[in-house]
Amino acid sequence: MDIDDLTVDNTYQLGGSDDERERAQNAALVEQLERKKRLRKMAVPTDDKKVRERLRAYGEPITLFGEGPGDRRDRLKYVQEQIEQARGGEGMEVDAESDESSDEEEEEGEFYTEGTDALLEARRKLARYSLSRARTRIARQRVETGLPLGKIVNQRKEVFSELKTFNNLGSQFGDDRPLSTIRFSPNSQYILTTSWTGQSKLWDLPNLNPISTKRGHTDKIGGAAWHPQATLSIGAEGLNFATGGGEGSVKLWSIAGDKPLATLNGHENRVGRIAFHPSGSYLGSAGFDGTWRLWDMETHQELLVQEGHSKEVYALAFQDDGALVASGGFDAIGRVWDVRTGRTAMVLDGHVKEILTMDFAPNGYQVATGSGDDTVRIWDLRALKTQHIIPAHKSSVSDVRFFRSSAEIDSIAMNGHLPLSGDVPNGETDSKKGTVDSAMDVDPDSKPVSDEVSEADIKPTIDANGSIAGASALKGSSSSSELPRSGLFLVTAGFDCNVRIWSSDEWSLIRNLPTDAGKVMSVDVSPDGRFIGSASYSRSFHLFGGDKSL
Repeated sequence: MDIDDLTVDNTYQLGGSDDERERAQNAALVEQLERKKRLRKMAVPTDDKKVRERLRAYGEPITLFGEGPGDRRDRLKYVQEQIEQARGGEGMEVDAESDESSDEEEEEGEFYTEGTDALLEARRKLARYSLSRARTRIARQRVETGLPLGKIVNQRKEVFSELKTFNNLGSQFGDDRPLSTIRFSPNSQYILTTSWTGQSKLWDLPNLNPISTKRGHTDKIGGAAWHPQATLSIGAEGLNFATGGGEGSVKLWSIAGDKPLATLNGHENRVGRIAFHPSGSYLGSAGFDGTWRLWDMETHQELLVQEGHSKEVYALAFQDDGALVASGGFDAIGRVWDVRTGRTAMVLDGHVKEILTMDFAPNGYQVATGSGDDTVRIWDLRALKTQHIIPAHKSSVSDVRFFRSSAEIDSIAMNGHLPLSGDVPNGETDSKKGTVDSAMDVDPDSKPVSDEVSEADIKPTIDANGSIAGASALKGSSSSSELPRSGLFLVTAGFDCNVRIWSSDEWSLIRNLPTDAGKVMSVDVSPDGRFIGSASYSRSFHLFGGDKSL
């Protein structure tokens, strides 16, 4: 065969079957990428409930086997894209509706409500009060940083050694239903217990003899708090303590009377923990309606309804300076609010279950939170993060309480040059109301009292022996050079039937106090440091003390 015998094919074209298949694959890939871009830009609801409703409206199955919320949302996007292609340009209505739904969800995330003039005036007073208290606290902390380390270590050894001797001194039957709260009076002479019967009872110390029973709530009591000056400058007929009930009301009580002095109505559901502001002029209450509220103790009016939690709010605590308030809820989130501005200062996000209790450390920058995840977290407000996690109990942590020395609290209050509500400059007390002219009743336009005193007037020095020279400047009329003890230890209670004492420096366990009486619902430390009290689900409460308690 030669070259002339070769067949010439004049019908040959480039792009055989393989090339066509490759071009088709490339086109499909480009179309798939374009489709993904369109799906990413397509707005659909993020709420799984709304996604299901939209699928049902399109006649699609609301869920498929093994399909999660994310997969369901992607399927809704695909369905809407098919509808858009079938309708041509009319499918844009679906996007517009989704955009509107998305905008509504964003609007629900954060919003502001205009406050009243009474709230504005209260915030001004709170600012003046807290700034003065903070100034005195910081001045004292500066002094403590200059103290000899050996003196501080010896003091802690002495305090911790006494705590290691704590044992069960006795117990008392509290009520016919589980006890919910136990709190010591500011003068360390009374114990207040509350229960699910709606009753609150007063007991004497250390014999635990009943004094009186207060009846007023129609449902279980969730929280109780003593007025900061109760049993000190406020008489038995004045406002001494408050309780919050399951019917949604907060009641104010005196020691002498059997009926409440006033009833604060506003919560739409059960009231959880309550707390007095350090000034005593205001009270905060946590509610199962998802809000916490601020009340004026002089007018008994509701000043603030603060939202911010997605579920029930149970825990509430004020900072000792009076500038901040912390709230914790069943959404496992805690929030620290600035009561002077109403803004959130910090979000406490770390617990995996509901927050049941919280307390500020006396140093002003730490917060302890107890949760249903069996842990206690220590939060640092300066670093805005968790400082330490304590595996405190084998079951839910029901209560946390820092030790506060009553003498040191009073000294900080008086040396802040702005007395607490209830302190009487001229010795005149209105025991009926339980409130008197105080630092909160100041002309907002006047010059701050604290500005009239230089820091040198309240800043003591350290002598050669390591004692606080001029300690009276920080401790009122007392000339004692004893180191401050407030905040040295933390007490926790859990549903594992135990009360535990922790050091606040290393957060190590100092002493475990078993109750053998069921879940421990609440715990507290007496302001004089002699006793620890716990209230149990078994309807009894226990008193713990050391070798020097009696």
